Amino acid sequence: MKPRLLVLFEWLNDSPLGAAIRASEWWYPILEAVHSLGIIVVLGSIWTLDLRLLGLGVRSRRVSEVASQLLPFTWAGFGVQAASGALLTVSEASRLYHIPYFWIKLALLSLAGLNALVFHTGVYRSVGEWETAPEIPLRARLAGALSLGLWALVIAAGRAIGYAL
Repeated sequence: MKPRLLVLFEWLNDSPLGAAIRASEWWYPILEAVHSLGIIVVLGSIWTLDLRLLGLGVRSRRVSEVASQLLPFTWAGFGVQAASGALLTVSEASRLYHIPYFWIKLALLSLAGLNALVFHTGVYRSVGEWETAPEIPLRARLAGALSLGLWALVIAAGRAIGYAL
């Protein structure tokens, strides 16, 4: 008996949408391009804030100012990533199910999201108290460093998917 998740992935793969994307000469490359552009927006906005938390780059602006200006770009880029990634997954779901890098990428994305959630519901809630201090609190710096590393690994795992047999 096949695992239920495999059955779901095969159903997605064989769906009219998955078949249409695979059959089209243009849909897959367009989705790949959109996915790539989306990651540029996501990483550009997230890494700018992460570097600010580490005391690097944009040091002339307060952390809350950087965050509030970049958050709309982060969410827009993430929306583009989620939509294009879902369509790319549907188009080759049967293959992806068997690729460890796909699952590693999803796990890393989950960890990056958890890191952001912990940061924004934790130390960031008191940003007004520390953002003008000479040094950013350790917890905020750790969140920024962890975010940089996790997103770099997400990219590496995503790229590895394309080279997996």
